[in-house]
Amino acid sequence: MERFADRIDAGRQLARHLTVYQDQDPVVLGLPRGGVPVAYQVARALGAQLDVLIVRKLGVPRHPELAFGAIGEGGVRVLNDMVMRYEQISGDDVAAVEQLERSELERRVALYRDGCPALDLRGRLALIVDDGFATGATARVAGMIARAQGAARVVLASPIGPPGAVAELAGFDGVIDDVVCLVSPAQFAAVGQGYVDFSQTSDGEVCELLQRARAAGPDRGVESDGQ
Repeated sequence: MERFADRIDAGRQLARHLTVYQDQDPVVLGLPRGGVPVAYQVARALGAQLDVLIVRKLGVPRHPELAFGAIGEGGVRVLNDMVMRYEQISGDDVAAVEQLERSELERRVALYRDGCPALDLRGRLALIVDDGFATGATARVAGMIARAQGAARVVLASPIGPPGAVAELAGFDGVIDDVVCLVSPAQFAAVGQGYVDFSQTSDGEVCELLQRARAAGPDRGVESDGQ
């Protein structure tokens, strides 16, 4: 499998498959942290506005990388019943993990929003971008949040994801209208396998990209920086 050089490369390649939405006035929504550099490239290529949907994965206590659900702004929560049964997740486990992740979610809202309101999604196309789908739990809750905020259509886009998660997301009727995933390896192990450089995205990088997008003004999309 040919790998993406980094998130910038992945974003540029993903954008070429999303031009069909360019004339539909999309709002590009990156999932922090790793999804934001990818989303920035998509927004720049489409001349679209950029914002974030802030969500947090709920990880299995014994295997934090495995999600049994996710939470987002506005009190939205989604749980994966199959993972919860298999991993024997109790109600106390859910409460403890959610309390911890809710605190981090609120910290990120304060940091990334920096006092600015979220872009209005009412009646618009929400193009939700991440650097990769794993279980799909985070993407599912992001779609639910976008719908709750009034989005008319919701499209999920990612450079890589496992076939099962992609199919499950595509079948989330009433919430997800379309799923675009460039690479879906049968032997999927982790999102990072699709990248040469999968170093962690920092809060500072997320804030810088959002500041660049806001500098374009409330009614303009992200502009090309000549790269």
